Amino acid sequence: MKSTIKLSTMGLFLLLALNSGCKNGAQNDTTASGQNDTEAILENNKGQAFIEDDGSTPNVLQIAIGSPDHSTLVAAVQAAELENALVNAGPLMVFAPTNSAFEALPAGTVEDLLKPENKAALANILKYHVTPGNYSKDFLKNFKKLGQANDQNVSVIVQGDEVLVGGAKIIASIPAGNGIVHVVDKVILPPTQ
Repeated sequence: MKSTIKLSTMGLFLLLALNSGCKNGAQNDTTASGQNDTEAILENNKGQAFIEDDGSTPNVLQIAIGSPDHSTLVAAVQAAELENALVNAGPLMVFAPTNSAFEALPAGTVEDLLKPENKAALANILKYHVTPGNYSKDFLKNFKKLGQANDQNVSVIVQGDEVLVGGAKIIASIPAGNGIVHVVDKVILPPTQ
């Protein structure tokens, strides 16, 4: 658990270091339309998720982006266009499956969900990993279920010192500027309706 936290923290610091290095030496090229690269990027990336802020505590999205263990989750959030939802004031609890959790799904599942025509299904699954609030793993032991951002409930089961949310075990917790990221070992799939 501590190694996951260390890896996530190291990933965040690496991301911040790379980001500040890019700012100091970046040159803007002008495209054929006369628009430079920075303007083109800003035009495509609108909303709170794309505002740079080096001074505050990272939000839940920035923590996921900075973690090498969550690249599949970040790709899914981007494909579902949910970046702006994860940077709002919150507080938000995000149950963040690791890359190996996504790899444990049946072959082809992730690739299929990332297709544009499956954006709504992907967004529903991702919203099932988000709860309003900012509760520690220990405090979650007081709940039997949580109301998720997709308007469905997920079960909370306590097994000794372990907390399982929708069958996924919390293996690490990282405080964020707008809530908390609970790293989980499984993808939590919503019940079919």
